[in-house]
Amino acid sequence: MLYSMKIKNYLALHWFFRTFALAMKQYMTYIFDLDGTLLNTLGDLATAVNHALRQHQMAEHSTDDVRRFVGNGVRVLMQQAVPGGEENPLFGSVLQTFQQYYLEHALDTTAPYDGIIDMLGELRRRGCHVAVVSNKFYAATQELCHHFFSGLVEVAIGEHEAEGIRRKPAPDTVEEALRQLGADKAGAVYVGDSDVDLLTARNAALPCISVTWGFRDRQFLLDHGATTLVSQPQEITQ
Repeated sequence: MLYSMKIKNYLALHWFFRTFALAMKQYMTYIFDLDGTLLNTLGDLATAVNHALRQHQMAEHSTDDVRRFVGNGVRVLMQQAVPGGEENPLFGSVLQTFQQYYLEHALDTTAPYDGIIDMLGELRRRGCHVAVVSNKFYAATQELCHHFFSGLVEVAIGEHEAEGIRRKPAPDTVEEALRQLGADKAGAVYVGDSDVDLLTARNAALPCISVTWGFRDRQFLLDHGATTLVSQPQEITQ
């Protein structure tokens, strides 16, 4: 029993120091997810989803439902929100209603998480490159980054598969961000809050920092392979 406890304590300490050391590593290029990582967008997303459903006489969802739906882009979000998904003959109309409403109301309650602005400012003061890649549609990604992070985020890329850039977890948006920044993968890190972000980082062959203040909790992230976790934005710059 004593030997077993020593092994467990050793493994716990090994995981802690490995995670702490990785989180403390400094990079030259930081590529961030947007929703749940830099911005708390959940309230506005849930309101837009339910507005679109209500307009088409469909049952609404709780905010927790919407939290579980987000992460794979608006089309997948609405596939889960609309009864029958894409098989529903009204799906296209509901999706369009959502997009129109969200573009007009994306700033109603959305705000950066506490400490995000200071963290981004510190990275820029150090001369680091900063980019955002999101599965949010392109126009909304651009608008939100311009509104909240002007001068802090150099490149912001949203979903626009028409341009031949696949949404996450494909590595395309990350690679496009690096191209626009003129930066190499060496010295770059991906930062996100979900399993999609972990897969994106893996597919892009980048290390990943997982944040625990977003749309997925710590245990969920560990269960999906997270190895470096931070609970506050300032840990990223320590």
